[in-house]
Amino acid sequence: WSQVVSEAEKIVGYPTSFMSLRCLLSDELSNIAMQVRKLVGTKHPLLDTARGFVYDSRNNLQMRGLVVLLISKAAGPSTAELSFQHDMVSGIYSSQRSLAEITELIHTAFLVHRGIVNIGELKSCDGPLKDMQFGNKMAVLSGDFLLANACTSLAQLQNTKVVELISSAIGDLVQGIYYENSKSSEENCLTDDIGISRWKEQVFLSHSALLAKSCQAAMELAKHSAEIQDMAFQYGKHMSMSHKLHLDLQPFVKESSSDTMAFSLNSAPAILHQEFRGREAWLKQIREGVILRCACVFQQLQEAIKAGKGVTSAIDLCRCHGNRALAALERFPPSEARDALANIVYAVTRFP
Repeated sequence: WSQVVSEAEKIVGYPTSFMSLRCLLSDELSNIAMQVRKLVGTKHPLLDTARGFVYDSRNNLQMRGLVVLLISKAAGPSTAELSFQHDMVSGIYSSQRSLAEITELIHTAFLVHRGIVNIGELKSCDGPLKDMQFGNKMAVLSGDFLLANACTSLAQLQNTKVVELISSAIGDLVQGIYYENSKSSEENCLTDDIGISRWKEQVFLSHSALLAKSCQAAMELAKHSAEIQDMAFQYGKHMSMSHKLHLDLQPFVKESSSDTMAFSLNSAPAILHQEFRGREAWLKQIREGVILRCACVFQQLQEAIKAGKGVTSAIDLCRCHGNRALAALERFPPSEARDALANIVYAVTRFP
């Protein structure tokens, strides 16, 4: 994955990790960073989020902007935009580069906002209440600052359809994260009406909508046809779905037996497993684990999922979405940018 990302960054002209540098080095955000340093020594999750920005070992944070740039270069200029090719650098319009930055800013803002903790659920071992309250204020303000910058840059593109697309993606994100938070407040326990189809709907909102609509918006900025816009949307949607499935599968496909990665009971392998096994028996076992608060019970759950059909079904689903992303790429002319987009799909659909 890291090698694929590194090679793709060379194709689009510069490392996408520097996309948001202008915003991140602004005086306002520097002041926020100074305030966040006060959280050092506390258990507020905003610290982990900040560390992730500095050291992203999996190269996942800038993936969305990179894909927007790659698909922009893969599509190239449309016949309607031939007179504006002087505005292109490395085969990408400046407006498309701005859109990639906007996409990253929006994603980063929501990552920061996810670091807000529920004060009502805190325990004494979580640390002083005032630290958590201060951390929440910083998460809200810094996330809002990034989102405001993204919206300002979005307006400067002066394209009504693009504004509409990205605004609807922000709405999708809010809806998806609201659902995630409502589930986490239920002791991380599945309800009877959750199946893989509902999981897909929620993952599209919280993980895929932003990339899918940003890819479509990039085509709109270059005045490509509705068909090309739809193909870009389909690639962004299905690639990000396969990427999420790949992440969900990691706790179950790691070869090292000593690796005890935490897993979510709302991940795709767990949901598929309980569909095969039967909801009532699976939910009963989950509730026992929640009541006992015993690590060995959850390890047993993880082993049960590994031994069942949930993991293989999730791998099949990951590859299915990957194939649909590759099919969408077929409508773009052959190029190294298209190859890089295909390699990203191959990287997230390959398992040990």
